[in-house]
Amino acid sequence: MNSEELGKRIKEARLAKKMTQSELVGTFITRNMLSRIESGNACPSVKTLEYLAGRLDLPAGSLISDEVQGEEDPDRNAQQLITVKRLYKDSDYSACIKAAEKLIGSEFEDEGQAITARCCIALSEKAMNSGDKAAAIKYAKQALELADKGIYKSREISVDATLKLSEIAGEK
Repeated sequence: MNSEELGKRIKEARLAKKMTQSELVGTFITRNMLSRIESGNACPSVKTLEYLAGRLDLPAGSLISDEVQGEEDPDRNAQQLITVKRLYKDSDYSACIKAAEKLIGSEFEDEGQAITARCCIALSEKAMNSGDKAAAIKYAKQALELADKGIYKSREISVDATLKLSEIAGEK
């Protein structure tokens, strides 16, 4: 773990406890040293880490653990992506969008956004065919917004969504 990430974890834990830097350090180290640690400009000794963890009521190793607390299980996220893909293939677009929402913040967020954009295009088309222009506009706008996000940016989806919005505007 690098000193920047460690400093970030210490700062987040301190803020979660609603403590100032001075309150956290007491007389063990200077407030300026804690500031340098939190900004990643200094690396604390093991003794300092143990002291800070104790003051923050955390297990001593928790600040340097590679495992981020609250992080989703990668296997669960992979399974969720498989579910999202299956729902898309089955043309269950509404359920697919809901399932893809669970990928936000995970390592598969980009995939979830790309699939959601495609679902929105399909739902926009479906809404147009059933005469629900408001829903068609909503889904086309959502697709347009998502088309430019993540590593799967899609000009094709942007063009489809823009054409869909133009088509709807032309029918009014």
